[in-house]
Order: sequence, then structure tokens, then C-alpha cells
Amino acid sequence: MTKSALQVARASYIPKVPAGLKGNVKIEEGAATESVRDQKEIKELFPNTYGMPIVKFTETAGNPGMDKPINVGVILSGGQAPGGHNVIAGIYDGVKRLHPDGKLYGFILGPSGLINHEYKELTGDIIDEYRNTGGFDIIGSGRTKLETQEQFDKGLEILKKLDIKALVIIGGDDSNTNACVLAEYYAKINAGVQVIGCPKTIDGDLKNEQIETSFGFDTACKVYSELIGNIQRDCNSARKYWHFIKVMGRSASHIALECALQTHPNICIVSEEVAEKEQSLDDIIEYIAGVISKRAEKGLNFGTVIIPEGLIEFIPAMKKLISELNDFLAHNQEEFDLVRRSGKRDYIISKLSPENSSIYASLPETVARQLTLDRDPHGNVQVSLIETEKLLAEMVKNKLDQWKKEGKYNGKFASITHFFGYEGRCAAPSNYDADYCYSLGFTASMLIAAGKTGYMSSVRNTTRPAAEWIAGGIPITMMMNMERRHGEMKPVIQKALVELNGAPFRYFESQREKWSIETDYVYPGPIQYFGPTEVCDQPSNTLQLEQNGTIGLD
Repeated sequence: MTKSALQVARASYIPKVPAGLKGNVKIEEGAATESVRDQKEIKELFPNTYGMPIVKFTETAGNPGMDKPINVGVILSGGQAPGGHNVIAGIYDGVKRLHPDGKLYGFILGPSGLINHEYKELTGDIIDEYRNTGGFDIIGSGRTKLETQEQFDKGLEILKKLDIKALVIIGGDDSNTNACVLAEYYAKINAGVQVIGCPKTIDGDLKNEQIETSFGFDTACKVYSELIGNIQRDCNSARKYWHFIKVMGRSASHIALECALQTHPNICIVSEEVAEKEQSLDDIIEYIAGVISKRAEKGLNFGTVIIPEGLIEFIPAMKKLISELNDFLAHNQEEFDLVRRSGKRDYIISKLSPENSSIYASLPETVARQLTLDRDPHGNVQVSLIETEKLLAEMVKNKLDQWKKEGKYNGKFASITHFFGYEGRCAAPSNYDADYCYSLGFTASMLIAAGKTGYMSSVRNTTRPAAEWIAGGIPITMMMNMERRHGEMKPVIQKALVELNGAPFRYFESQREKWSIETDYVYPGPIQYFGPTEVCDQPSNTLQLEQNGTIGLD
């Protein structure tokens, strides 16, 4: 395999780890925990893994290791995120430190590899090829859900055959929900297999006090911010286009907000604020058009607008429509598929409640069609297929044309649309993600050694130097609540949305009026892997504001 100069140089990078993981470790357990909501229901569903304590690891005297080797399996689940390979490298090194004869097996193409018994042993030579690289191509990933007893039992067959005592599932909120269900089932039947989760998603919506951030968020935001900065420099050079830039973030606006903090766009829409203020689509259009008009008065007929991928689901009226659509299609998909394409719009209009039918009928044909496209594996509309950026640009143009006729606007408006998604999912991990991911993987191996199951690997205090990071684990049940999925109430990990009273949004809110009118663009440039700490090792602005209340390393 031909390697770039960066790949060759990056292969020798040694991730920084918490001091507590460098020698022999001891485990410290806290008090019993409970789920974030719906405690009674979650406890009844997870009697064997509910209420376990938060744990952390500290260095202790003695030599690290176990008397007997342990075999571990690993699954990459869901969408890619920078740093996944380093999680696996951390698990491998941890397993080998526990006992040199321990083995790590990777299941191919996600959870389906476990069910279909497709796997390979991950040897030192293989691991070394993938250290500090982006992507999930070491074993591939997939979106198969682990949710039925038949799947669990089929997976157990290969785990027993390979003498695997623990399984690490690297994934987002839904994948770790599946890990929790699997851990509960294996504990219930005394299968002798532990299940550990690792927090992955570039969306940044898998976090709490113990899980400071999901891995990949830092790198992806830096990639998108470089691209946005490049566009802003072009924008400020040509001075004739408004760029509408949609970024990933189906269920939360963390990416949009972080990119805004890094680049200072003229406008950034935060979905959670739209929901809180119960704004309509027209309210959003009015706001964007208003900023464009004010800049035009200063002779500035250009600018940038950052839009979160899942915005349309946060507009209250649209959210109600999508919720009814999800439930309806969950039970009537086959019938809907039989309807001719030309009749699908009228079919949906005839089946919805009067209020939602009216809203659906008012949407442009393209958006209406996109709302009925195939659902994701969890039964949700695939919002990445909805071209929100084009919808907003078109509606803003219509609004400005109307204002021009009324004498309220005299500027020139031309738009260009962008969607940044896959560009950030497999980038070479930043130093922060390379270090954080390796530590998460190594911590997972320590949780296995401690006999834990139903835990998620946790590394905290990450705005400090890596030596001061705190490694441990959090019971997955602690993050769960009940939500409607496929028309039924099911236990799932609660998504972490942008907190409007949190430090990152409050800082953005204090600056956005200035950014909207002035051209205060920041050009972050590409990720730097070699050089001064303040350039290479800085965590996300979101994390710095949350942990320290300020941006910049001290």
C-alpha cells in the first residue's frame, strides 16, 4: 500500500496517555448510579446492569498484568469518526500488557460480522499499519442493529468458539444502547462475556459529565472549519456571493456551533434555539434575510451562513410533521412503496392529520419527496438527504425579491450552497483525538480486566495535559431514558443537545451580532500534527469553554 509522506511520519507518533494508565492500575468505585430519566422503567429492563458505580483508574505499585491471557473482540458500529483505529490500538496494547498471549479479534463490517461469524485476528503487524490513521478500514463498519435474542445467541456462538471473554463496541448513542442491551442479556444468562462501549460520533451528542466528548468530534470540526475558513477567504476576496453551508449534526447543533466558534461566520443557525423559541421556517428566513439586508446597506453583498444538518426537525411544526410521518411509514411502508411516484405526494397528504397534511402540502416538491425517502435503521428520516441549505437559499432569495419590490432592500444577492459531511468523517485524527482515542481503548481493556460489563470507557479532564487526564468507566444505563422508536417506547441513550445556558452557546450569543455585520472571519487552516502545543494539541473551543470558561490553552 502506497503511503503519503504524512502517513509515514504519523506512524511513529506515540499517543499521550493519562498518568494513571502508565503502570499497574487499581480501580476506585463511586456510589451507585441511576438513569438520567425514567428510572423505574430502565431498572426493570436492566436488572443485572442497573445502578452500578462510576469507576476510575489510578496508578498503584506492582507489575501490571494477569495470570491468564484474555481474548477480546471489537466491533466498529455506525458511521466513521476520526480516531477509531487508535481506539483499537489502545485495546490491543492493553490486552497485550495484561498478558502477552492475549488476542484481539475484529468483527468485519460492524455488528453483522458478529452475527455472521466474519472476523479476523488483529495482530501487531496489522495494528501498526493503522496507528494514528483515519477511517474504519481496518475491519470496516456497519449499521446492523444488535437487538434480538437470535442475534445475541448467534454472536455468542462465535465468541465461545474463539474463547472471547469480552466484546468492545465502538459506536454512537444507538450502538452503545445496543451494547447495553447485549451486556444485560449476557449477564442474565451467565454467558461469561463482558460488553464494553466506547463513545464515538462526530456529531458530539454523546456526552455528559463523565463523557466529556465523543471521539472524532474534534477532528471533524477542524476539517469543516478549515473548509469554511477557505470559503470565507474566497468570499471576502470576490465579495459577491452568500455561501449557505450545511454541516453534519442530525440531532444536535454541536458541529455547527463549534465551527462558528472557530470561524466567526455572519450567521449560524442553532437548532436547539429554534426549538426553544418555537421559531417557524419563515422566522428563520426573516432573520437570515435581515442580516443580508443590513450588510447590503454597508455595501457588503457577501457572507456565510452555517446550517446544522438536522435543522428541519427542530422547527416545531416540522418536527410534528416528521414524527407523524415516521410513525405512519413505520407501519405502512410496503403500501407506500406500491404507490406510483407521481401519486406519493397526494397519498401522504391524504393519510396525515389535517394540520400536518396542510404543512406537508405547502412544502416544495423536492423537500416533500425527501421527507419520505427510506428511513435509517432506527426508523428516523435521513435528514442528510434533505437539502436544507438549498431550501433556505431559495426562500431567502424569494424574501429579498419581495423586500426589493417593497423598497426594503437594495442589495445584490447570489448564493452558493455546500454540504460538508463525509469530508470530515475519516480524516487523520488530530493530536487530541489520537491521544483521546488511544486512551479510551486502553481504558476499555482495563475495564475488562476489572471484570466490568455494561460500562462505557471514559476519559475526563481532557483540556489539561494528557498526564492529568482521568481514566475510568461509566455504566451505560446511567445515560439512558425511554423514547419512541418505530412507533414503540424503547430504552435509548439520551442525546446531549446544545445547552442554551451553557458556556459555548452563551459565548456565541455574545458575539453573533458583531460577526453578522462585521467581516470578522477567522481562517483556521489545516490540522497541524507537528509543532507547538498551542497549535497542535488544542482541544475544541466547545470543550475549552465548557471546562475552563475560556478559549485557549493556559
